Amino acid sequence: MTQTHDRYRAHPWHGLSTGESPPNIVDAYIEITPNDAVKYEIDKRTGYLRVDRPQGSSALPPTLYGFIPRTYCGDKVAALTPSAEVGDKDPLDICVLSQQRIERAEIVVPARVVGGIALLDGGEADDKIIAVLQSDPVFDYATDLKHLPNAVVERIVHYFGTYKIKFSEGADYNPIEVVGTYGADHARLVVGASMADYTDTFAIDDGS
Repeated sequence: MTQTHDRYRAHPWHGLSTGESPPNIVDAYIEITPNDAVKYEIDKRTGYLRVDRPQGSSALPPTLYGFIPRTYCGDKVAALTPSAEVGDKDPLDICVLSQQRIERAEIVVPARVVGGIALLDGGEADDKIIAVLQSDPVFDYATDLKHLPNAVVERIVHYFGTYKIKFSEGADYNPIEVVGTYGADHARLVVGASMADYTDTFAIDDGS
């Protein structure tokens, strides 16, 4: 007899694995590709992608972009970001670099964590983990953010530092503050904190 859970698609946030060996090797569920002029975001209730909004500027996402399943940005993640009041209460965001263009979203990408960007979005911690495609031999050399070309990192930082600017709100309106970048050691701390925040927030008593 077919098990009931086999008849349904796993929820990308709650039903997929965090990865092979987190916080070093993680799975990234991809919501947006570098070609997307529209921002897609996971619908937290159904697990399907929902159209959020057109990209606010002419800049397109510089990498594959999504989140790490079974993570949550709560108090433990916020404690790792200077001046953060709280976490943004979303799964932990991740950018994945690949030598070949990947043009499909709603896929799972095994990724090696190499660093990240500390961001504040309206005072909330909104870290962006930076990773490389684990199976991509071109990036075998990259185990830390400092190993990536500066131009690549700067492009990612610039995108996230400007992607929410709304000129209709005034020339100085930008809810995003770039606190800085960090290497692999701190990135692994952020991933670990987000996993702990997830457990704290979504703990299920299974009676054991």
